Amino acid sequence: MKKAKIIILCVIIAAAVAAFICVKTFMFPKSNSDDGTVVYVNSVSRLMGLGSGNGMINRFSGIVESQETWSVQQNPEKTVKDVLVEEGQEVTAGTALFTYDTEQFQSDLAQAQIDLERIKNEITNMYSSISDLEKERDKAAASDKAAYNLQIQEQQLQAKQKEFDEKSKQLEIDKLNENINNATVSSEIDGVIKSINKNNSVSMSNGDDSFITVMKTGEFRVKGKMNEQNMASLSEGAAVIVHSRSDEALSWKGSISKIDWENPEGNQNSMNYGTEDSMTNSSNYPFYVELENSSGLRMGQHVYIEPDFGQSEPKEGLWLDEYMIDMTDPAHPFVWAAGENERLEKRFVKLGDRDDDLLQYQILEGLSAEDAITFPEPDLKEGMQTTVSSDGSMGQSSPVSEGDNITDTPAEDNGVNAASGGGMSVDETMSVAS
Repeated sequence: MKKAKIIILCVIIAAAVAAFICVKTFMFPKSNSDDGTVVYVNSVSRLMGLGSGNGMINRFSGIVESQETWSVQQNPEKTVKDVLVEEGQEVTAGTALFTYDTEQFQSDLAQAQIDLERIKNEITNMYSSISDLEKERDKAAASDKAAYNLQIQEQQLQAKQKEFDEKSKQLEIDKLNENINNATVSSEIDGVIKSINKNNSVSMSNGDDSFITVMKTGEFRVKGKMNEQNMASLSEGAAVIVHSRSDEALSWKGSISKIDWENPEGNQNSMNYGTEDSMTNSSNYPFYVELENSSGLRMGQHVYIEPDFGQSEPKEGLWLDEYMIDMTDPAHPFVWAAGENERLEKRFVKLGDRDDDLLQYQILEGLSAEDAITFPEPDLKEGMQTTVSSDGSMGQSSPVSEGDNITDTPAEDNGVNAASGGGMSVDETMSVAS
């Protein structure tokens, strides 16, 4: 599992860096410090505190639903007489949900019982007739015995057919009695009435034709969806963190119990990277999260889901993502930091332990939480003008002309974050290609 986490995180980071280079190359041409180019930097304390929801790790939309549902279809040969529950009503196992109209069954049962009695009488008469023929045959001349035998055989065949009719009629009566006795349909689980299909129609979304669906109470799971563009981020059995949308401090841990590859949902994403709009047709795949503890969640609550690489676990000291460190010379690693007079400088650092799960290094010397740094781009030069971004952007950007309108366009629902104008945003980028 640990090796799988490392591979997945490497794929995410590699894709993110590639996306950053592409966006940077086409949107922000190479510039020099004397032509007004600004390098956006971000504080180390902010980078360390981001951990989750920073755009470095894909987030997926999700909704809390019941761990289990129980459904009952309406018998097409029956007519519903009364629905005894309403949507949203809590029920227990054994609660009556609806009843069938049994008036026609009662009438059919009375007629079937009459038919059965008639058949039994016919069988009795046939065997009596056979007995009489056998007695006459025994007294008849030898030349007449063959004719009697033929009559007896015909009567026996007719009796066997009537016995078959008797059994069929009895089965019909048993079925009618079952329909009458089971006219009331009850819930098999404790739960809440999720839906009542009074029109007996088929759902266009999932082909469900259930008449009544009950959601089990007490056990929750989270249903999410992932896109073809970020499917490498998740796998069955992978650990995840579920976040409340309204309160970032609330989170729950769980794991991917199932990815439904058999039922993709069509999707059309529009991703704008500062050029012309590009439309990408792709598919979404539902996946399900089994929670360690669902306390505090409510049915239908909307949440965020992200892979759990240990980012929520507190660590002592100063830790920095390794892609923020220039390791061209492993013996002399450095970061690009804002120095005196807001000018860019190389800041050599001493590295400590490495977190193989999160791909981070502990910084022992050379950097503090109050410093501000940026991505180690190849064309950075010492002395370039720096400014601490207000929106988390990092990297070079040409000055924004008066009247320009640069906006960020996050696309959270499928785990794909959009690139922002004015450099790369720590809060909303780094997963554009994952």
